[in-house]
Amino acid sequence: MTDSITDNLRRVQDRIAGAAIAAGRQPEAITLVAVSKTKPIGSVAAALAAGQAVFGENRVQEAAAKFPPLRAAHTLSLHLIGGLQTNKARDAVRIADVIEALDRPRLADAIATAIAGEGRTPELLIEVNTGSEPQKSGIARDDADGFIADCKGRFGNALKGLMCVPPQGQDPRPHFTWLADRAARHGLATVSMGMSADFEAAIACGATWVRVGSAIFGSR
Repeated sequence: MTDSITDNLRRVQDRIAGAAIAAGRQPEAITLVAVSKTKPIGSVAAALAAGQAVFGENRVQEAAAKFPPLRAAHTLSLHLIGGLQTNKARDAVRIADVIEALDRPRLADAIATAIAGEGRTPELLIEVNTGSEPQKSGIARDDADGFIADCKGRFGNALKGLMCVPPQGQDPRPHFTWLADRAARHGLATVSMGMSADFEAAIACGATWVRVGSAIFGSR
């Protein structure tokens, strides 16, 4: 397992570098978020041993069980991505370095309360539902500008950027281009977009973070 994860990481890193160079960008400008959701702690440990330090999880309870023991021995950054419930906001603020799931006013309220209670402020990304898909989390495109402005006023420099997951089966590039443009309009430096199947296209469109799971850890 360790060897395969090490090899997979190297291939993904090479692909990131190639995509960045092809787009006239520096590979160092792209952060790889290794999405370890549903994977055992041993898989994360193998990635850590291979030099990967940034990880993504989508369930607070799973992340809370998996990552505290790893933090004792490693320097790492934990991102929570997608679909955060308001009743999990305090746990998320307690354990996460980055929350990539801010998508509605009620969650903003819950995160602000949790920040005050916990005395720590993770970095925050607003998730935008660029495809207007009813089954997906994310602020609607039409509501994004107002919500971004409100969150900038409320969270200040803790609000770092935007995140999206384009619809499956569609060309993701219009969604990526829209998100990168929207982040630039609001002066937000971080654009989290692109997964195992499309991260090279995301880099060409301006991604600064790419979230890659199956290409590193195998299918779920």
